[in-house]
Parts: sequence; C-alpha cells; structure tokens
Amino acid sequence: MAGASRGIGRTIAQHLAAAGAAVAVASRSDTEGTLPGTIHSVANGINVAGGQALPVVCDVTDEASVEAAVAFTVAELGGIDVLVANAGVMWLAPTLDTPLKRWELCLRVNLTGVFLVTKAVLPHVIARGRGSLVAITTSGVRMTDLGSNAYWVAKAGVERYYAGLATELRAHNIAVNCLAPTKVVLTEGWAAGGGGREIPSDMIEPPEAMGQAAVWLAQQDAGGVTGTVQSSLG
Repeated sequence: MAGASRGIGRTIAQHLAAAGAAVAVASRSDTEGTLPGTIHSVANGINVAGGQALPVVCDVTDEASVEAAVAFTVAELGGIDVLVANAGVMWLAPTLDTPLKRWELCLRVNLTGVFLVTKAVLPHVIARGRGSLVAITTSGVRMTDLGSNAYWVAKAGVERYYAGLATELRAHNIAVNCLAPTKVVLTEGWAAGGGGREIPSDMIEPPEAMGQAAVWLAQQDAGGVTGTVQSSLG
C-alpha cells in the first residue's frame, strides 16, 4: 500500500487489513512532519485492532527506495498479491500560477511514482499466478470545464498507463484498475493543497467509501473487473 500514512491511503490500509490482508504500510512519512500521520502510527493502529501491518519506508520518486521497500515487504510478508498505488501530491493552480518545479513534482510523484512501484511489484505478483493492481486517481481528470492543472494531468496519465497495463497483464491473470472518489474526500492532503476551496456538504464523501471500493477491487483478477476506472460510490 503505497502512500498509506494518512488520508485515503490510511483508510484503504485499514479496510484491507480488516478484510484479512497483511498490509505493508508504505510511505516516506517515517516521522511526524507538517501533516499528521506516519507509517508507524497507521501500522500500529491496524495491529492493535487485530490486523497485520508492516511499516515500510518508501519514496516513490526514488527507484532504489521503491525496490528496497518491495524486497523488504516480500521478505517479511512472503509475497505480494495486491498493490494499491496512492502516494500523491496536490497542485490545483492554473498554468500561469504553476512553477515548473511544482509541475515536475506532480508528474514525478503522481505518475512516475505509480510506474516505479508497479514495475517493482510486478515480478512478485506475476509469480503468484493472479493478483490485483489499483491506482488511486481523481474524478477531476474528466472535469475539463474547471480548467487544467498538474494534478489532474498526472492522474490522467495514470489512467492511460493502467488501461494499457491491463492488456499487458491479462495473460498473467492480474486485474489492473484505477479508483477515484466520486465526490471530495476531505483528507489532510486536501486541506494542505486544496487552495482554500469551500466544498458544499453534498459534494463530500466519507473516506470509508474508498476503503470499501478498494477491498472489492483487490479481490479481482483478470477474469473479473480489469482495465477500468471505478468510482467509489458506484
């Protein structure tokens, strides 16, 4: 579970553990930072609740870090059946208000990061003979009437990448899907990167909806749902 120290990632990790999965809680957040939550606090909470979780340090922008995190997970848990790629950074400003470093950071974390964690886990999932890959995206990809920004562009790239990957992996019995919130999930990341936007109450959904949807997708293989972009409330 990449990007699991807070917000949607934390909720998905908790739901996967409650469904019986041994969860690698992976993130850069090894110690408390600007935003609350670490891999240790999430893993400890799961373990105290009776689940099984392993804190794993992982920087999705660093190939060596990703490969080390995957190797550690396989050594400790015995293999990988499911990947949820959730690590992300948000930047919702229009083009004229977007510095190049912000554009590149969004692409590096939100798109290249998905590629790196996916590539690293693939040999292990293929070895199991079935599995499920889930990338977290956003309904904003299709909201072109609201303009464009680095976050939505990167997530659109993820959707195209996973659509093609589903075809590549069908012969290996691996489901490949994207999952987006139907509405807005008010996470710590949203509070930090949402630009102060006020969200009407009828446009907010609880993070539990993403947790439940992720568990359902995690149970798929290539004979079930694959090559799709799913909405949490759908």
